[in-house]
Amino acid sequence: MTGWLPPRDLAPYATHEQSSRGRLYEEPESATRGCYQRDRDRIIHSEAFRRLAYKTQVFVNHEGDFFRTRLTHSLEVAQIARSICRYLKLNEDLGEALALAHDLGHPPFGHAGEDALQEMMAPFGGFDHNAQSLHVITRAEARYVGWDGLNLTWETLEGVVKHNGPLVHEGIDRPLPRSTAVYAELQDLELHTHAGAEAQIAAVADDIAYNNHDIDDGLRAGIFTIKDIADVPLVGPIFADVAREFPDADESRLIHEAVRRLIGAMANDLIEETARRISDLKPGDVADIRQFDKPVAGFSEAMRENDAAIKGFLFPNMYRHYKLNRMTSKGRRVVRDLFQLLLAEPECLPTDWRARAGAPNSEQTAWLVGDYIAGMTDRFALDEHRRLFDLQARIS
Repeated sequence: MTGWLPPRDLAPYATHEQSSRGRLYEEPESATRGCYQRDRDRIIHSEAFRRLAYKTQVFVNHEGDFFRTRLTHSLEVAQIARSICRYLKLNEDLGEALALAHDLGHPPFGHAGEDALQEMMAPFGGFDHNAQSLHVITRAEARYVGWDGLNLTWETLEGVVKHNGPLVHEGIDRPLPRSTAVYAELQDLELHTHAGAEAQIAAVADDIAYNNHDIDDGLRAGIFTIKDIADVPLVGPIFADVAREFPDADESRLIHEAVRRLIGAMANDLIEETARRISDLKPGDVADIRQFDKPVAGFSEAMRENDAAIKGFLFPNMYRHYKLNRMTSKGRRVVRDLFQLLLAEPECLPTDWRARAGAPNSEQTAWLVGDYIAGMTDRFALDEHRRLFDLQARIS
């Protein structure tokens, strides 16, 4: 065995593995895998990643087998991020790891569950899914004998926390999410700077995947029709082009082909605009990427307008459709009910969780209950709600 070789032909401003800042807890490196490959593998093998298969993206898990889940969404984001990183000569292993990790902190029932948990946690410092993702990978995953968490590299942790931009801004006094502030005492993630280019690419890849699979799922669920999206910029013209080219195609194939082209158009724009910004800014290394006052990765102005128009269509026509409203209303009620009961009666928590709880209605108990609920799948949350609130349910 010759040993692992680092990625070749990376741009000077990419995140190079040889200059990684390492892990919080020292451990031997692998002879066959790079440090970001190992990060990716640890994420994939984590319990939190497996649970994404049963967490809502938009449709509640039991509504249908063909709708996206948090897991399939994360895989789609990873594919887009990896491809773009490769083309731009960035570190695709890091880009993939960040894409796979970005949703690990999401609670059940999608944004409805997050909104409800944020509401319940507001008196105790609030809830933030990015901070929760950091908590999951640095503490909650208790699998290794030498440490809590997954012991990922500094660059992966930085990207998870800062993929949407700096958390600390000069002149703006805004408290950090609790889990982020706690971890910042152990390791400086330079919260006042941007993350590396790979994390920025993963963040925009998330938007690309989200918009396009929601169009796909919305059409297949009958929430809206192809006719309804005819006037949406970028989307309508691409669907019209596909219909003209393939007049005899059935609707399912037409939708797939149009969505495929939409993803390609947005990904290509991200590549071109990011390459243009890099050419203008001329970063010498990843440190320059972090210090710039704006992201190096992003859409062109025209594509930003298209992206806003797509979101502007999806919000009233999908996310506020009565079928979705009914599902999200149920999800919010389940999260609120569980939080209120377990906060007031922590003796109802499972034994291993109860041992770490504080007094009823205390901050310690609130944070523990928040972690407990955030880790639930849709199905488990519904079952737990039934066990606690349905008098006819079997106690287990």
